[in-house]
Amino acid sequence: MTEPLWYFAYGSNLDRDTFVGRRGMRPLEAVPAWLDGFDLAFDLPVGPGERGVANLHEAPGGLVHGVAWAIPASQGSHLDKTEGVPRGYYLRRTVQVTAPDGRAIDAFTYQSSHGVSGRKPSRRYLGLLLRGARHHDLPREWIDTLCALDLAVDERSAQGELPLESH
Repeated sequence: MTEPLWYFAYGSNLDRDTFVGRRGMRPLEAVPAWLDGFDLAFDLPVGPGERGVANLHEAPGGLVHGVAWAIPASQGSHLDKTEGVPRGYYLRRTVQVTAPDGRAIDAFTYQSSHGVSGRKPSRRYLGLLLRGARHHDLPREWIDTLCALDLAVDERSAQGELPLESH
């Protein structure tokens, strides 16, 4: 039996409905985790407005919370495709994340060099991150940090927005 791959999600893949439903992944396990030495940015352009999706930037002293998903090794290339790796949108990057019990997990994540300053998450997109963060019981401070972000205007629609309250 092949060892599972560990994937560190920090963006919309925190949300189980996105990861399992939309991406078609079949995770074996999910563990809250954090990545040291990085900051979270929303600088990857989506559409013509100011919307952006999540990205990582190296930052000494930085910290990004997320979830480490164990996936069957056979699903790694499928996840790469859903994240735009073959088109060069994101690159797969090897990282080591830490679980709340102190366990170090060797994982991969995605990072892009296509960031554009001035982008922000839309309410809808940030709602996915918050739903996932709450589901995986990420730290209250992280959820509060996400709730405090400035939001982009979603030029597509103001309907169906998810609440951002930190409770």
